[in-house]
Amino acid sequence: MQHLDATFAALADPVRRAILARLAQGEATVGELAKPFAISQPAISRHLRVLEAAALIRRERDGQHRRCRLDARGLERASEWLDFYRRFWSDSFDRLERHLKRNKGASHD
Repeated sequence: MQHLDATFAALADPVRRAILARLAQGEATVGELAKPFAISQPAISRHLRVLEAAALIRRERDGQHRRCRLDARGLERASEWLDFYRRFWSDSFDRLERHLKRNKGASHD
């Protein structure tokens, strides 16, 4: 569960979600990721550390630059967790619909 906590905590921040959206287009350097934000380089680095700890991104050294790319592991775990609850609610609504249909016919008697 700690992995999920880290993933959802990372996704709770709009800057980190924007970074992930940018990385969905392809890998980027830390400088390229920082460009659209009016925050300091150290702040961007902190956001990247949070994303990396949640297994949402990977950072690699490329000469003098650090390149970042999406890492599907964190999103896969979150998606599996969400799928479980999506199935639960879908099944629950299906049962409710069947129940209501059965009772609708019974109430007209």
